[in-house]
Amino acid sequence: MESRFLRLPFAKGHAGGLAEMSDPDQHIKDKMLQVLFTIPGERVNLPEFGCGLRDLVFEGSNEVLAATVQYTVFRSLSRWMGEEVEIDRVTVFNEEETLYIQIFYRRLDNRMPSSLEVAYKL
Repeated sequence: MESRFLRLPFAKGHAGGLAEMSDPDQHIKDKMLQVLFTIPGERVNLPEFGCGLRDLVFEGSNEVLAATVQYTVFRSLSRWMGEEVEIDRVTVFNEEETLYIQIFYRRLDNRMPSSLEVAYKL
């Protein structure tokens, strides 16, 4: 039987219910994006959840920002996704006003390496 997952962020499906997906890789990536772009304190019942990437928009685009993002992303994903993925490494670099975040990880259920790249406009 094929596994089914709710689409994140939540969306309406064709029949009017919640949209679903069957791709576990995309589901993991959606959950990782949810961690990255949730501001700590935004969820009432889980105030520590998130990474706070959006808060960094007012920081300058420099090497200190890149190092801060690298540490914060690694720590947050390890904490909130640690039962599903193992974060191998996070690399961060910036070009002009865009911050590029590359996350290299392995799903714990199949140990296959995968990656997610996020381009974030500062």
